Amino acid sequence: MKTRYIIYAAIVILLGYLIYNRIAKGKESGAAAKGMAAGKSGPAPEINVNGVVVTTQDFSNAVSVSGTLEANEQVQIRSEISGLVRSINFREGSAIGKGSLLLKIDDRELQAQLRQALTREKLASEVESRAGKLLKSEAISQEEYDNSNAELKSLQAQTQLIRAQLSKTEVRAPFSGKIGLRAISTGAYVTPTTEIANLISINPLKISFSVPEKYTQRVTVGTNITFTIAGTSRVFKGKVYAKEPSIDINTRTLVLRASAENADGYLLPGTFANVNLPLENIKDAILIPTEAVIPVLKGKQVYISKNGLAKVVDIESTIRTERNILVSSGLSVGDTVITSGILAIKPDSPVKVKINSIN
Repeated sequence: MKTRYIIYAAIVILLGYLIYNRIAKGKESGAAAKGMAAGKSGPAPEINVNGVVVTTQDFSNAVSVSGTLEANEQVQIRSEISGLVRSINFREGSAIGKGSLLLKIDDRELQAQLRQALTREKLASEVESRAGKLLKSEAISQEEYDNSNAELKSLQAQTQLIRAQLSKTEVRAPFSGKIGLRAISTGAYVTPTTEIANLISINPLKISFSVPEKYTQRVTVGTNITFTIAGTSRVFKGKVYAKEPSIDINTRTLVLRASAENADGYLLPGTFANVNLPLENIKDAILIPTEAVIPVLKGKQVYISKNGLAKVVDIESTIRTERNILVSSGLSVGDTVITSGILAIKPDSPVKVKINSIN
């Protein structure tokens, strides 16, 4: 009997322990849940980010392209007629003035033809003069006078033709410049296809270069450029004076041409040039680092810090450099733009900004 009471008492004690343990665990879970709820409703921790303060500065954007130096004027000297070279009147590599005699073709045959033509012309002139007097006295008809007058005019035309042929025996410089190496000698027989020498004018000098299609609306005639060439650290200056009226459909580029002074003849045509072409010069421009910009469906956005909270701002911009972006609207001087931790923050998130400078 006593054993049974002992067993009942043990069972009751065990049940009491289990009930007490269950109640204690329930209280602990409730306290933990209250603690978590309190944590959610409390202030969120600040996020450490980097940022820049918006200021204004002068902005100059430029593009670097490759170009080629070209002569201002260049021509290959040739003879208009065939014949033997009687004299060469230039020294290779020398400066030549416009109209200078470069080459003389043998003209003895043409000179003889000219003398013959002049004699015939003189005789025809005398015949025409006598016919005119006879016409006045009505000794000959108008038709006879007209025939003698026509003969005179025909001989005069022949004389002019021979004089024109004689002028072609003298090869003269079409413009001032420097003449190159000659390819013939005195006594050589030349034809209109024979190359005699090159004549070039290199002051001023031309620079031809192309820019990508996207820059075509930002390039204007009159823009000052700088360029360099291999073998020297000198920086040369030039000015754009012309551009093609259309885009090259094969390369999708626009060809421009600039001129540069070359009084000392240091620059040579055919030289490769590295051209620096300014695109814009904007005063009081707002620049921000490119990493601060968030591309969105309808444009671009940035986060700014305002009263310790992150705020989203829509911006507009069309010009972008390697490091910065030019903001045309959306930001004001003094705004603090967040440049790091963009993916970790949300609108109205508390932030602690470390200010950096804009490069």
